Amino acid sequence: MSAILEDGAAARCLIVDDDAQVRQVLTRVIATQGLSPMEASSGADALSVLKRIGEVPVCISDIYMPEMDGVTFLREALQRYPDMAIIMLTGMAEVNTAVECLKLGALDYISKPVMIEEVRARLHKALEKRRLVLENRFYQQSLELRVRDLDRKNRASLINGVQMLVHALEAKDAYTSGHSSRVSRYALKTAVQLGFTDDALEQIRLGGELHDIGKIGTREAILNKPAPLTPEEFVHIKEHSTLGEKILAPFLSQSPVVLRIVRSHHERVDGSGFPDGIRGHQIPLEARLVAVVDAFDAMTTNRAYRPQLPIPQAIDELRRCAGVHFDPEVVEAFLKAHGNGATLPIT
Repeated sequence: MSAILEDGAAARCLIVDDDAQVRQVLTRVIATQGLSPMEASSGADALSVLKRIGEVPVCISDIYMPEMDGVTFLREALQRYPDMAIIMLTGMAEVNTAVECLKLGALDYISKPVMIEEVRARLHKALEKRRLVLENRFYQQSLELRVRDLDRKNRASLINGVQMLVHALEAKDAYTSGHSSRVSRYALKTAVQLGFTDDALEQIRLGGELHDIGKIGTREAILNKPAPLTPEEFVHIKEHSTLGEKILAPFLSQSPVVLRIVRSHHERVDGSGFPDGIRGHQIPLEARLVAVVDAFDAMTTNRAYRPQLPIPQAIDELRRCAGVHFDPEVVEAFLKAHGNGATLPIT
């Protein structure tokens, strides 16, 4: 039997017994098995040794000892080092206690008087069980990592597919071509100004790009209508925010910011928006942000129902509606991020 660690050093085995003669016998047996024996005279002493050197692969502990008995040591040791294989030493009259120790997590027990061949067999069994436990855990963790990686790749693939669909839909409409891409870039620069970082920035960027995905379900005649919408048509087009959330939810459950943007980017701070009619800070900040940049891009590009506005006029409109439709802080962050209009529009 080999008991070698990955770094090439002999694996340690801790012997816990208040009887020095028992420790001496076990030390000799353990050394012949390729293990490096260490000794402790009580449970408390053993915990101190473990605290100093760290977890050992296997430990042999007597049950009845002064200061801290083996049962208490077993509980404490497994709480701190759950992967350590612990074998209990027990006299014939202590078998019931040994069985209780098995229920508490001991791997095996050895009866006294100690028989050398039995110790060897129990050590081999304990180390083999520990090896299997650690290997199984490694394979499980490895499998979970592969599944997560595959899930991440699948989500990325689906998102890429949706983004391509958004761009394909916009390419069919001269009025909205490039809208989502511009909204995404406006949103990203504004988010930086508001203090967003790292993953939150990426979710805002993606939310800006996918905010109108629900318009897949909007009738083309309504999207391109050059006249004002009827009440029924307006109800229909309002459905795009909830439809977009529904489309994206199955594979963006780990990106709640994106879903909040898609659902709530038409909410208004005075509560007059849709789909939920929420107001002020009830509206997620990320959605308030996209609401501003979405409106700006819509105003500064030609639409079927009106020509584009000059940049200064669009900025005036944002400021006029700040506190009513738009979050004033977001409006100012948007303008500050773009040189108060000097670097607008993004092309």
